Amino acid sequence: MSMSGAGILGFRVAASEPGACSERCSIGGSLFRNRPPRRTRSRETMTEYDREPRALFVHREGDVWQCDPGGLDKIHKNSLALLLPGTEPIFAEWLAPGQIAPGKMPVLLSRVLMASSPRLSTAAPRLPSGLVAFVKKSCATCEAVVPVLEQLAARGDLTIYCQDDPKFPEDLGAIDDSTLLYSWRQQIDVVPTLIRVESGAEVDRVIGWHRAEWEALSGETNLGLLLPAQRPGCGSLSVDPNLEAELAARFGDSPLRARRIAVAEQEDEIEAMYARGWSDGLPLTPPTEKRVMAMLAGTSRKADEVVAVVPPDHVECSVEKVAINAVMAGCRPEYLPVVIAALEAACTDAFNMHGLLSTTLGTGPVVIVNGPIRNEIGMNSGMNVLGQGNRANLTIGRALALVIRNVGGGRPGEGEVDRATFGSPMKLSFCFAEDEEHSPWHPLAVDHGFEAGVNTVTLFAGEGPRNIIDQLSRDPESLARSFAVNMRTVHHPKMAIGFDCLLVVGPEHARVFHQAGWDKAKLIERLHELLQIPGDELVRGAGGIAEGLPEGVAGTMIPKFRPGGIQIVHCGGRAGLFSALIGGWISGEMGSQLVTKEITP
Repeated sequence: MSMSGAGILGFRVAASEPGACSERCSIGGSLFRNRPPRRTRSRETMTEYDREPRALFVHREGDVWQCDPGGLDKIHKNSLALLLPGTEPIFAEWLAPGQIAPGKMPVLLSRVLMASSPRLSTAAPRLPSGLVAFVKKSCATCEAVVPVLEQLAARGDLTIYCQDDPKFPEDLGAIDDSTLLYSWRQQIDVVPTLIRVESGAEVDRVIGWHRAEWEALSGETNLGLLLPAQRPGCGSLSVDPNLEAELAARFGDSPLRARRIAVAEQEDEIEAMYARGWSDGLPLTPPTEKRVMAMLAGTSRKADEVVAVVPPDHVECSVEKVAINAVMAGCRPEYLPVVIAALEAACTDAFNMHGLLSTTLGTGPVVIVNGPIRNEIGMNSGMNVLGQGNRANLTIGRALALVIRNVGGGRPGEGEVDRATFGSPMKLSFCFAEDEEHSPWHPLAVDHGFEAGVNTVTLFAGEGPRNIIDQLSRDPESLARSFAVNMRTVHHPKMAIGFDCLLVVGPEHARVFHQAGWDKAKLIERLHELLQIPGDELVRGAGGIAEGLPEGVAGTMIPKFRPGGIQIVHCGGRAGLFSALIGGWISGEMGSQLVTKEITP
């Protein structure tokens, strides 16, 4: 997709989706749809030239197309050429005039899709033979070597490319490289760089200013005698970290395969994404090619690697598609490995994401992160841990939900798979980190076979959290009993065995158990003992409540939770005698099982 100056990448959008074409033409919509079949290209091959906006008003006068202002004054009657700003004239795309609405057609070039090839032609022409210098005016060393460049220019075979001012150095005929195409293609890391070229091939180069090296490369003597013998150069604009993703998207061999969609100039990209059904109800960040390329830099995995087959439509999902949704969710690139691991866990048979989507109960995936990566990416495991305010927590969980929605087709509503009676705010995002540093117990991931210190995500199918308040218990038995009476209410006090529980123990409550010498295993064991319930209290009709278990359980003791059905994680603010419980969806092989996956770079 292309949107607002930087191609937005899409997924579940029909290639025939119409664009707007009236006085202004949205290329990729009506214009390309009506082109002759021999010129047809799929949207997957479209990209755009993301430069500063510059408007050209293109109109027809008789048999001649006119372009105002400047650029191409007259164009052959059978074609239309667009001049890209800041470049030599490039006839990037030819369009038959009969396919364009009559009258004036303003074209904002930063939004123009090119469809004649998979990408714009960004191969820099071969460097001319002789000496080639790369400079920028804003570099003090480049300013200092101007007299040297003048000496070399006198021999007649010096070509200069300037990154930031085509008039620098003055009167030396520098070539404008403000697009950084030449610098990027020649892998210029430092300016000044002097290169010797023979028959279009680089023979040698020197960086910065070093008199002996410049003289050896050029074959000249007595260069820059008024300068110090050497002086370090400056960083090339082509390796500026702030431009890295943009340049890679513009000039690199893009690994992206997602279709591009053009959006009319007056169309708001946020509203356009709402209209296309990609949103979870909140605004999305437009997934431009630049942003998606930057996101992919957060993982070593290839963009086309299939991560999982995503329910409910069982669609293969590549790393690229995860990255697109991570951008829309608001993730930073360093979050991407966590999102990928969460998706891998969600799409296992054991977790059963398809079943979790289709239940009418308001449950969804709960994502718990363990390992050093929690702190490396700034996740919250302390105050307000289950709430708002932390970018990593909220966007990682949201990215997972968006992949399920946009790739797998798991949307809510009539006629859709997700038809929860009430749903829950946690279905937008429910992700948090365990506070391992202040915990008296080993991390959750250790309970599931991983060494402490390994980066993992654990997925639990659960509902929203419920607080447990006990501000008076100072011995572990009393506090365990408080936990148990709350845990008995998971989904219904008369329901048993069918649902698991994730117990989120706050630091002040954890201290009570730790000071008494209770480890996690002892607490879980005692909770199971306290949650053995007389069947007579659970049968249908008991207590005047029709809900309950069959009569056959009368006279027996029934466990509220199955073995392994109580999981404990430690997190939360260190002030407040509170804990929380998260009730699960149907447990075991008939429903969902907790899944832990290692996070790989």
